[in-house]
Amino acid sequence: MKRIYVLLLSACLLALTMGGCKNYLDEQLLGNYSDGAFYQTQAQAILAINAAYTPLTFSSDRNRLWVFGDVASDDAAKGGDPGDQADIGLIDDFQIYPSNGPVESQWGEMYEGIYRCNQILARVPAINMSATVQNRILGEARFLRALYYFYLVNIYGPIPLLLEPKNADQLQITQSPVATIYEQAIEPDLQEAIKNLPSAYTGSDVGRATKGAATALLAKAYLYEKKWQLAATTAAQVQAIGNYSLLPVFSQNFDQAHKNSTETVFAVQHLTGQVPFTGNRLNQWFAPRANENGYFFNAPTVGFVNEFEKTSAGVVDPRLDYTVGRSGKNWVNGQSFDPAWSPTGYLTKKHEQPLSEIPASTKGDGNLNYVAIRYADVLLWQAEALNELGRSAEALPLLNQVRKRARESYLNDPTLSAPISGTPGSGTVVATVPAGLLPDVTNTSQSSLRDAIYHERRVELGQEFHRFFDLMRWGKDYAQNALRDKPSFTYDANRYFPIPQSERDTNKALKF
Repeated sequence: MKRIYVLLLSACLLALTMGGCKNYLDEQLLGNYSDGAFYQTQAQAILAINAAYTPLTFSSDRNRLWVFGDVASDDAAKGGDPGDQADIGLIDDFQIYPSNGPVESQWGEMYEGIYRCNQILARVPAINMSATVQNRILGEARFLRALYYFYLVNIYGPIPLLLEPKNADQLQITQSPVATIYEQAIEPDLQEAIKNLPSAYTGSDVGRATKGAATALLAKAYLYEKKWQLAATTAAQVQAIGNYSLLPVFSQNFDQAHKNSTETVFAVQHLTGQVPFTGNRLNQWFAPRANENGYFFNAPTVGFVNEFEKTSAGVVDPRLDYTVGRSGKNWVNGQSFDPAWSPTGYLTKKHEQPLSEIPASTKGDGNLNYVAIRYADVLLWQAEALNELGRSAEALPLLNQVRKRARESYLNDPTLSAPISGTPGSGTVVATVPAGLLPDVTNTSQSSLRDAIYHERRVELGQEFHRFFDLMRWGKDYAQNALRDKPSFTYDANRYFPIPQSERDTNKALKF
């Protein structure tokens, strides 16, 4: 608990003192520093790097990664009341203008993160401090800057590239191609971060970026660039670190008791009940209104629900009911889910906490982290890269690890109504996996295995804000087919979201 408090509260305090966090301006101002006066001590360097994490959090409503990753995809609809958050509905319908609210806010949040990282990389090397701590802070800043650029380039495409602090009169900068952003910002930052970051932390530092997080993000970057060999090799390096494994029950990735677990490669930290505020607002944004004071946004679609496999006897992949609230099944508070709570008949469960943890009166102050990179994701990246290299037999075990964990939730979760077997009269019983549930994939045809990996990504990582970006990187034909129910979507026009109007108004070097 102390770890999250230190990481996020100190970030908020720095934002207050340096005027970079408008959401907290109602708090008492603790001091004023110019950039030059602030970066003087090791303690100030630590505050600065803590502040560089805050644009990733869901403590404010400005981070709308879920809108771009889920609502824009085939996995979720806007949800909520008709007319509420209309700009999210316009993204859902691909009626998107540069003045769109989430288009504006996401750009601002990500570039704010880049600004903070650039300041750290420029100023922290001159501070007289522990070399170990200094190198770690610089590694964290490079990891975070790479992550911000990764989000930006996959949402907006060609964007201005800023790798050092600049004055206002130096910010008339045109867009750099996507490949340039990867090759001049994302890849070198992560390669350098890997050299400087530790493999793990203890105490109050748990939750910071690690060598594994930087290695995993580099593998993801290579995958998105279709650098298959580098992606496969780098994903294998994450495994070789030895700190990561799949949790025995899929749903443990999304509960308070397993925060920062062995399956978490990198998570955005949140903590409830703090001043300044550091909670996770998604707990309210995605909750039902009835009895929970929620807004019921990001509602899963019928198509997403139908993607989950069933046995011939009708037993469904257990990940469905860990991920989605649906009719007749238990919701997070134990009551039966009412499909009238959502315009699609479904709500997402992965970011929800029971009222016993977060009562309705403080629903928007959630305690769950957002897990940006899970080990299951790394395994599927490696499987995908190996398959694209024609090494399908090597990809199969990685894919099947993920499927095995999913089906064996029946062995490890006593709440599942698993069939029971035992020796008659022995007095012993053993939980079993339902017959035919999520069998290992055995087909090594590259095309068939590609489809199996794509399917597995959708059900394993659904409602975790990855789907739209997967659709776009898998190409025009795949994306057009997946989004065929969105008549306004065309890949050529909507591959990337428009650069915000505010940037167009201030940066006259942009080209369109």
